[in-house]
Amino acid sequence: MIHRPELLSAVEAAPNNPLHTSAWRHMFGSSAPDRENNRGARWNPAGVSAIYLSTERDGAIAEGDHAIAVQPLRPIARRTLYLVELTLVRVVDLSERSALATVGLTPDDIADDDLTACQEVGAAVEWLGNDGLLVPSARSDATNLVVFPNKRAADAIFEFGDGETLR
Repeated sequence: MIHRPELLSAVEAAPNNPLHTSAWRHMFGSSAPDRENNRGARWNPAGVSAIYLSTERDGAIAEGDHAIAVQPLRPIARRTLYLVELTLVRVVDLSERSALATVGLTPDDIADDDLTACQEVGAAVEWLGNDGLLVPSARSDATNLVVFPNKRAADAIFEFGDGETLR
């Protein structure tokens, strides 16, 4: 993917810090919480691996509820919520609405069914060597954390327990 120079400059100018935190991961069926999405989603185009988490428990549940709501038939797979302890070295912080504007995004882009604009930003963040991205959730007041596992340091932490089955 070719990245626009102005987007790369904007991403490089965005707040960027190490992060040690706990975050929540919602999973369906028997999938482990460190399972990577490389098919593409809101912040990663196909071919760019990502792991999606929320900084809030309710945020992760809201994201899972939305995934169910958009299905033509309600999934019957088990839902599990994991608390993940993780460290990242370079996390771009676009969690404030004003920060979205610096990379050319609006709150509407976050909720749009057309993922192109967000995927372009996520791909640029990952291409620049960042291992994480903080963004507003479209489903709740929580902040979502997108981890780019191919950019994580070898000694990065990503630990989780057995999880909590949701009813």
